[in-house]
Amino acid sequence: MVISLQQDSLNSPELSQQFIQLSQVLQSYQAYWRLTPFTCHQLPWSDAKLQQVLMALSDHEVSLIDQSSQLQHDHFSQLFPQLFSLPKIIAANKPQTLKPLPFWLTNGVNGRKLAQIEALCQHWADSNSPVVEWCAGKGHLGRMLAYRFTQPVTSIEWQASLCQQGAVLAKQFGLPQNFIQADVLKLEAAAILQPKQHVVALHACGQLHISMLQQAVAAGCEHIQLVPCCYHLIHHECYQPLSALGQQHNLGLDKQQLKLVVQGQVTAGERIERLRNTEVHWRLAYELLRQEHNNDKEYRPLASVAKQLFSGDFSDFANWAAQQHQWQLPANVDWAFYLKVGAKRQQLINRIELVRHLFRRPLELWLLLDKMLFLQQHGYQVQAGQFCDYQQTPRNLLLTARKQSKL
Repeated sequence: MVISLQQDSLNSPELSQQFIQLSQVLQSYQAYWRLTPFTCHQLPWSDAKLQQVLMALSDHEVSLIDQSSQLQHDHFSQLFPQLFSLPKIIAANKPQTLKPLPFWLTNGVNGRKLAQIEALCQHWADSNSPVVEWCAGKGHLGRMLAYRFTQPVTSIEWQASLCQQGAVLAKQFGLPQNFIQADVLKLEAAAILQPKQHVVALHACGQLHISMLQQAVAAGCEHIQLVPCCYHLIHHECYQPLSALGQQHNLGLDKQQLKLVVQGQVTAGERIERLRNTEVHWRLAYELLRQEHNNDKEYRPLASVAKQLFSGDFSDFANWAAQQHQWQLPANVDWAFYLKVGAKRQQLINRIELVRHLFRRPLELWLLLDKMLFLQQHGYQVQAGQFCDYQQTPRNLLLTARKQSKL
């Protein structure tokens, strides 16, 4: 996918133009991403060339293409010319060179999490303002920032136990980091925010990062840095654009479509990936069983469930699922038959998802641009870029904003 964001600060007309163009392209292709694959029993698009390309792929090729932007371009750029000819919006920025952190400071921090924190530190905005760490957990990010940049850090976290653990670590290492227990969704952090502050969040989920932007703007905070995550975890059924232009070009993204944005997975081990494949297979096989025995052709979704359920037998999962849907499984079920037809259906679903996944990054950029436009409306200079490699985390977009001085 050619879409990327230039790291240089963007002026309002340029950013607005890019947002409008991206909105128009996503609207024009919405038939390819605004659907629920589990409801499909055949390829939902009449494009003969697309059908030919998809059905010629092996299952292994589908998996490889799904993980490679270059292979996506090779196979689909001629089929989706508007999508693949979008101008570059975001590009990787050269990171700062920092000294390695001492081992005693990083002890107990997950390796991948630590790498993400280090990457964010390498893209830290030049600022002397006190730092506010939003949704801090144990304050790992704040602790590294306090050590690296010798700035006082206030870490806001709603779980008292995490505040206590983080405070112990900060005291142990003699760092200027204090914790405040507050529920940011109830605006309990609003009184903490001040103009001369640098507010930061690494992988704050949907409503949490929306609340951060709204409250930081209301307080006039000098610097904002945000790495968004889990866009579907919001209060409303559909995403509510923050910017005026976003409201004019609202895509009406519901939670299922917002989940599409975060479907890219590169962090799972082989076992987890195997369980994911089993889960999709069994859910499809069960749904076919349910529809047939209840004479009900409408797709009925199931809630999420612990992955260990997919380490057992399909019959155990089917019994659990039937309880969720409040019906009784028949006494004799040909489990092998439903697993076989479920596997065939999974091949179809994987090909539909392969096409939908072409739109994951463009939709994520649309959400990011809406937030950038919102900040521009309130007098901020904005930048956006990739702060780390996609293999480190698919949620690798960093938004940086600085309040413009009044003349």
